[in-house]
Amino acid sequence: MAEDLNMQAPVIRQVPAASAWLWIVNGIALFRANPVMWIILLVIYLAIMIPISLVPILGSVVSTLLAPVFAAGMMWGCQALTRNQDLEINHLFQGFKQNTSQLIAVGGIYMMSLLVIAVFVVLMMDRPTIELIAQGKDLSPEQASTVLLPLLIAMLFLMPVLMGYWFAPVLAGLNQLKAVDAMKLSFVACLKNMLPFLLYGLIFMAVLMAAMWLVVSLHVIFAVLFVAIIPVMMTSLYTSYADIFGIENPSQNLDQDQQDQA
Repeated sequence: MAEDLNMQAPVIRQVPAASAWLWIVNGIALFRANPVMWIILLVIYLAIMIPISLVPILGSVVSTLLAPVFAAGMMWGCQALTRNQDLEINHLFQGFKQNTSQLIAVGGIYMMSLLVIAVFVVLMMDRPTIELIAQGKDLSPEQASTVLLPLLIAMLFLMPVLMGYWFAPVLAGLNQLKAVDAMKLSFVACLKNMLPFLLYGLIFMAVLMAAMWLVVSLHVIFAVLFVAIIPVMMTSLYTSYADIFGIENPSQNLDQDQQDQA
């Protein structure tokens, strides 16, 4: 069903900041190519992951390990659409058939990185403050000020972790890279394209804020917004990958398909 793009690491391109908007536009085009199936895939994903995540302790571990596997499956689905193929339910589970161990390893590295950061933050705080936070109680101004520095440092360390994780599932899946190599390449790709990623993040932040305003002010059902925004986040992840690594042009392929159908 899925063909390997390239068994070797693709070359990273540096793209202009305006590309962030094109990622989203092309991501919307991928979503519109088969919105019903994207929503079905999202519902299936949530139906699997939510019960798993509710299991105490073990659930959060398993869900973190499986997240890259399912993410890679969605990327295979995006690839299929850009090749004018059908988006299928099987795409969601393709990560369980190809390079599964490395996709799980991506989740493992990501989880351990977050754990190290969390431990670091805890070690920087005094015990009374930690106990108050654990109990959900309010902190005094002095205690709150002591928490600020560890949180800022944690955010500083979290950024490279997120940069390493962003493209890792698609690189480990479609390009069959090892987990460490995929995360290294993802980090470098994000580092070389900081401006478009900053703009991309700001755009989605604005979209999410607007969505929350609609939910609160206009009483729009949150699920209606949720099923539209989350798939576009996934499809735009693929379009950013295709742009930065010069894989293919999703919008051109979809436009050509529409012209052929006309």
